Amino acid sequence: MNPTVLAHWAEVLNTIADSKLLIKTKTLSDEATKEALKEQFAQLGIAPERLILEGWDSFTNYLKRYHQTDIGLDPYPYNGGTMTCEALWMGIPVVTLVGKTHASRMGLSILSTIGLSELIAYTPEEYVDICVKLANDTDYLQKLRAGMRERMQASPLMDGAGLTHQFEMAYRKMWDKWCAIETKFINH
Repeated sequence: MNPTVLAHWAEVLNTIADSKLLIKTKTLSDEATKEALKEQFAQLGIAPERLILEGWDSFTNYLKRYHQTDIGLDPYPYNGGTMTCEALWMGIPVVTLVGKTHASRMGLSILSTIGLSELIAYTPEEYVDICVKLANDTDYLQKLRAGMRERMQASPLMDGAGLTHQFEMAYRKMWDKWCAIETKFINH
């Protein structure tokens, strides 16, 4: 978490009335860290009662928290690759902001692969707009959530056999190329 992502998240909270932000991470088990984060959000106009800050307790409880979550906010500039996949698997649409580095483009890759390009923002303004639209269109949000796991299962993201085949073909091409080079080298 950095000042840029906190500012984006604060803008989402300030734009969507009565919204709350849940952050669950090991570092929030430390009370001083939790208080410092509350202070950072206070400076951005977010009251502490709009924050749910939790330390890590167990993977089971972590997954249960998704049942109390409506929208996932991908961090920036380091997107949450594994956490994004977990959220999507649990039926939570994730909004991502695309950057220029690999670490800030993982959300783009994951969401594109499962056909959710409408959740991809290229500017901070788009990021907030997408969150607001989702929060205000509860019918669409519910439809997204209800079909999220099936969407993932049907996507290349979950096609282990297909990915394995692609790797096998890539290795075959590399081997064939190496053999051609070696044969040419030996024949000269």
